[in-house]
Amino acid sequence: MLLKTVLTMFANLLKGANWSSQDRCEEGILKRSPFQLIMNQIKRKKSSVEKEKHQCSSGTRFFRGLHTGKSDGGSKGESERAEIDNSRPYNQNEKQAPWVADEPPHLISKTNTTSGMWRIKQFMQKLVPVLSFLPELEELNLSWNDFVGGALKLLALRLHHMSKLKILQLNNCRLTAEDVTSLGEALETIPHLEELDLSWNNNIGGKLSLLTKRFQTGCKIKILKFTDCSLTTKDGESLAEVLNVLHDLEVLDISFNRNIGCSLKSIAQELKNVPVLKELNLHMCGLKKDSFQYLGTAFQYLPELNKLDLSCNKEIGGGFKDSATHLASFKDLEVLDLHRCCVTEEDMVVLTQVIPLLSSLQELNLSSNKNIGVSSNYLFSRLRFLPKLKSVVVSSCSLGEESFASLGEYMSTKATISVSKQKFLVLIFSAETALHLPELEILDLSWNKCVGGNLKLLLEALKLATEIRTLRLSSCNLVAEDLTLLALEAQGGHLAKLQKLDLSYNDTVSDEGWATFFQGLTALKELSELDVSLRPSSCRDCGMWFSKLLTDLSKLPAFTEIGMQRWALLESQQRQMESFNQNTKRNVHFDY
Repeated sequence: MLLKTVLTMFANLLKGANWSSQDRCEEGILKRSPFQLIMNQIKRKKSSVEKEKHQCSSGTRFFRGLHTGKSDGGSKGESERAEIDNSRPYNQNEKQAPWVADEPPHLISKTNTTSGMWRIKQFMQKLVPVLSFLPELEELNLSWNDFVGGALKLLALRLHHMSKLKILQLNNCRLTAEDVTSLGEALETIPHLEELDLSWNNNIGGKLSLLTKRFQTGCKIKILKFTDCSLTTKDGESLAEVLNVLHDLEVLDISFNRNIGCSLKSIAQELKNVPVLKELNLHMCGLKKDSFQYLGTAFQYLPELNKLDLSCNKEIGGGFKDSATHLASFKDLEVLDLHRCCVTEEDMVVLTQVIPLLSSLQELNLSSNKNIGVSSNYLFSRLRFLPKLKSVVVSSCSLGEESFASLGEYMSTKATISVSKQKFLVLIFSAETALHLPELEILDLSWNKCVGGNLKLLLEALKLATEIRTLRLSSCNLVAEDLTLLALEAQGGHLAKLQKLDLSYNDTVSDEGWATFFQGLTALKELSELDVSLRPSSCRDCGMWFSKLLTDLSKLPAFTEIGMQRWALLESQQRQMESFNQNTKRNVHFDY
């Protein structure tokens, strides 16, 4: 009853239920409620880079923050897609909020702010005392709220009242050095803490030891996340030192910290102290060629690892050839992400031998590794040894046309073929391979031009991969014949579970090809998303197929979104589209 009362009180506060008309309007400008301000911060500061999905554990929750998801597809670009060099959710030079200054909270007047910040400070002042009356609280999430920064000491002093707290998330809260110190001092008062997430707080960089030195033997931390915290080499050393007391650690995420790679040797040496580690995320950490050697030595101590993300570490390329054999010990590994790692041909020699031994592998991402396309070793011919594989992403790998010729030859002879340097896609989706991939759900061949005109070889194999739910063929130089065959396969029921289909940036398809494809669209009963957008430099008129398309969409019960960027619509067609949802009682989003 108490918890319910507290929640109700804050709901009324956030809604601004007791605000007077004078409070809401100043100089003719309508003021925003604290809730609106917080939501605007979330919308404004949300980074376009991938952020980890927040897993909600059971237990009582309070003030739950925004949970962001990871897209299963990549951004489009005719050349190699560039990394996001500045992924900060906010401007580091931006001034701190008024209440972070030296002025005591009770002296901050309404006239010092024009955006309702004074009201948000009131909210924080009322939130902290209330937490004292929540001894059963298990999850506290204040993420994506700037007002926490500089005021965490007030909260930390109350944490001892919440001794059962298991999850504490403070993402993008502008935490200061003082905040980190206060939080470290409070750790002893929350002995049951299992998850600590301080991601997207740039000011933590260089100060991590203020927190880590407070971790004590017997600590129950299972999940530790410092994504994009500007961690330094010194912070890496501090993190390495604390691993010897985090024996229950299952998830370690230090992604988007470009300088942490310099201390990876120290971190890798201490990984032997976390034998139950299940996830290791080192995305864009500035790893070098010798980094994988250090990790390889540590892998023998991590028998339960099921997710390894080394993506977007360009300088690690060439380092797999000497140490990749250590991966073979990961019988429980489910996710391996090596996209944009500049994997070399020599690396592929070893990876081709090792990856098929990962019997539990479900997701494999090798995208944006240009040298894979000229490799003489055929990893994908051995995918049949991975029966649990659900996702294969090899977009932008410079696959060659001869690959499909070899594929067709293999499918007809069912014999092992010795192929030359350009023939990479040997049997990636051959009949034999597909037959042994009954769980395959996601297939991404985008940005491989050789697919155009050869799609029939892929579709033959997909007849056996009946669980396909996502198919991405963006910028593959598809032609009208490809889409005609795709429509026939759909009508034949071979893509019955397809939910997402990306055919964007295939300007090479004629109007007749699009018209034929849309005629078979209604056969994809579970389709929810379709993208047929044109390249940024293009613009074409919609043909007579547009009306047919709308008719077919009305017959797809699960359909929610279609991308049609750079297709020019006639005025009558725009009216048809604008009235589509009203006429069909649907809620389809048209992106054009």
